[in-house]
Amino acid sequence: MGTTPTVRRLVLSNELKRMRIEAGATPAQAAKHLGCRVSKISRIELAQNDITAADAKMLAEFYGDSTEHIEILLDLARGQRKRSRWDGYRAVYPEWFRLFVDLERHAATLRSVEVELIPGLLQTDNYIRALRADAQPIGPTDNLEDSVQARKERQAILTRGDPPELSFVLSESCLRRQVGGREVMAEQLDALADMARLHNVQIQVLPFDARTFAGRIVYRFTLLRIPSPGIAAPLEFVYVESYDDARYLDALDAVANYGSLWGRLQAAALGPVESLDFIREVAAQLA
Repeated sequence: MGTTPTVRRLVLSNELKRMRIEAGATPAQAAKHLGCRVSKISRIELAQNDITAADAKMLAEFYGDSTEHIEILLDLARGQRKRSRWDGYRAVYPEWFRLFVDLERHAATLRSVEVELIPGLLQTDNYIRALRADAQPIGPTDNLEDSVQARKERQAILTRGDPPELSFVLSESCLRRQVGGREVMAEQLDALADMARLHNVQIQVLPFDARTFAGRIVYRFTLLRIPSPGIAAPLEFVYVESYDDARYLDALDAVANYGSLWGRLQAAALGPVESLDFIREVAAQLA
């Protein structure tokens, strides 16, 4: 399973199809407005064709879309290379991570497995600073406080009005590895315990002595489910990150395989209540 190059196109085509249906327009009417054959509209909605920014704008306006949403569609159509979206503190994100930031913001559910570090969405400011203190820069900029601000913007999804359902399976090593020393880790684990009590956040710890059919625990990945209003099916992706690149997988077999792996790891982990007790126990050992 390799990287799927059409993730951005899938999101855009799904949105355009949803908007056409909600507007009550037929493919023939959309084609007439665009000045093309109906087959082109079909290929656009099936993500078989690249979608130009001009075509996306004309169709979105024909469907009565809002100006703000049209801008989002144009970002997708342009390959998200629009500089204004990623300047300032957001410039800390490397190119390959920017799509994930946008997908994360629109996801209804995220399921993540981490094996060494606390997930970014759950990191405290001091933990972030400690991580970056000795790290080799891989993004276009390396401003420490910009990194903190960018991370806090991502974390806003945890407590917004319509938060996604977030589930994490954390290897015990995530809790034991001391990033920034005992004081920073104690603060981080206390914050982790607090976040585990949020109604939309579930944290499970996979202890070192856990037995699982998943084999050696060397996996880290995130499953994202992005709803599509109307009759369009939701979009499902697997995000797999390496040191300086990432893969975005949307093939049905890839999503199913990682979903099965998630199920095995979750089943082997401690339950949410037991995990909360475990986190507090490790935090107390650092005091």
